[in-house]
Amino acid sequence: MNILTLQHVSKHFGSKQVLQDLNLTVPAGSIYGFVGENGAGKTTTMKLILGLDQASAGAIEVAGQPVHFGETETNRQTGYLPDVPAFYGYMTAPEYLKLCGQLTGLRGAELQSRVAAMLIQVGLADAKHRISGFSRGMRQRLGIAQALLNTPKLLICDEPTSALDPQGRTDFLQLLASLRGQTTILFSTHILSDVERICDHVGILHHGRLQVSAPLDDLKQQYAKNQIALSFATTAQAQQAAHLLATLQQQGQLTHLEQQKNSLQAAYTGTYAAAADRVLTMLLEAKLIPITLARQEANLEQIFMEVTR
Repeated sequence: MNILTLQHVSKHFGSKQVLQDLNLTVPAGSIYGFVGENGAGKTTTMKLILGLDQASAGAIEVAGQPVHFGETETNRQTGYLPDVPAFYGYMTAPEYLKLCGQLTGLRGAELQSRVAAMLIQVGLADAKHRISGFSRGMRQRLGIAQALLNTPKLLICDEPTSALDPQGRTDFLQLLASLRGQTTILFSTHILSDVERICDHVGILHHGRLQVSAPLDDLKQQYAKNQIALSFATTAQAQQAAHLLATLQQQGQLTHLEQQKNSLQAAYTGTYAAAADRVLTMLLEAKLIPITLARQEANLEQIFMEVTR
């Protein structure tokens, strides 16, 4: 089941085309990384999903319900965290969440219970001082708590880590990862390493067009280089392996060998299965047993550069 669907969505401002025939599906329960350079059209897409702007063409559905510009019915199913959330600085976190809960229809014991649960989940249960004294990381966590108050089916995060320090980013990403299975997360960002850390699906937006959308593991396999990565117990073993495998390189079965400390990379021709069999057979005959042997996957940065060039 898909919690979010965009079909042939386009958006232009005057003569400027911002989104072009965007087709996007976000599976229920996934953490979907929506990546692209600044200006690619990510924030515009978020506004369309939230009904804050009107698409020039196409249709959008959240949890099976159509999104209409200016109407908020589908937002009952959606939580939203902008890159810089705004708060009433004179309030404490419990006071602010209580106000937000009342605006969404929560009352009495249910409201108190939900506010307490959210503060515990985001690590702010002991934060008793006013929000004006919160760090940027604490504000982002409070923003998550507010976005989750109404138990949304879809949580949209728009560049939430862009201004956090390294520790704040780590803490925030761990918090998002802990929500896996509780809701579906659409995580919009230009920081590719953040996506690799927590996302299971990825869509890459470039100049308003969706270049690719798939499970992250599938993309890593699809764009994997023809390289075998090996590791050994010692640097000496890796050096010995490189010397042995040079024979396969001379025969044209390997095209490149590179050894660094106790690791070795071998570029091959033909299929991975055949190349791995040749490499492993030669090593075992010499009683050299690698600790690991695997196909070298592509990382998200390599995939991004490949599909956007």
